[in-house]
Amino acid sequence: MSRPRLPLFLETVRPEWVDYNGHMSEAFYVLVFGFATDTLMERTGMDAAYRKDTGCSMYTVESHVCYLQDVPVGAQLAVQTRVLGAVGKKARLTHEMYLVPDDPAAEPEPGAGPIATIELLALHVDQQAGRATPFPDAVLERLTALKEEAPSWVGRSITAL
Repeated sequence: MSRPRLPLFLETVRPEWVDYNGHMSEAFYVLVFGFATDTLMERTGMDAAYRKDTGCSMYTVESHVCYLQDVPVGAQLAVQTRVLGAVGKKARLTHEMYLVPDDPAAEPEPGAGPIATIELLALHVDQQAGRATPFPDAVLERLTALKEEAPSWVGRSITAL
């Protein structure tokens, strides 16, 4: 039985995101990944109403980004989110960013992989108390229902020179 997958998060590279090298600046890859995390939060019940009612939110406390390909202005991006696990007050996620073909009906090129990836560790935080707190059961169940196997690139570290 396969697990449900989150829908792709879609975004377009804006002119103000392009740097002096003519491609999307590194900060904006992370911004797009952040938007994808926000979408995950909304889909699992941690939306604006939840944050207002509970005073809790999810904070990224660690990340590892890999920039794999330059991205020009106007490029259409799709981000696939995976929940690798959630327990107590912690969640582990990945996002993979892909280029969307100009022709949406076109198949991606064979072997076309992600253009950027990020692995995240997030905590459920009580903002009033200023500390991490366990996810409510309903949110934890939604996150757990989305759990997928980790892609092969997860857990890599920066190599020494």
